[in-house]
Amino acid sequence: MAGSNDGRLSAAELGQAALTTVHELTGYTPEAITGLEWDGEFWEVLVDVLELSRIPNTTDVLASYVVQLDEQGTLRGLKRARRFVRGHADEG
Repeated sequence: MAGSNDGRLSAAELGQAALTTVHELTGYTPEAITGLEWDGEFWEVLVDVLELSRIPNTTDVLASYVVQLDEQGTLRGLKRARRFVRGHADEG
């Protein structure tokens, strides 16, 4: 990862690092980055993955993983935040 001269990664590079990390550690194929936020200490990247493929695909089970990265893209934490069915919208 190239990053800037000071070693910090761009948002796109952080996102790519998170996608790669989730795939390598969980074995699940990432579908989308749905959030990117600085928490004051680390970057938190929210990555949605397909955990269980079903027919029809509107009943697929997906999960959101929170990947914590430092400014250089080094992994600092990974956790599954939630699971949900593809065809169900969030309430709220």
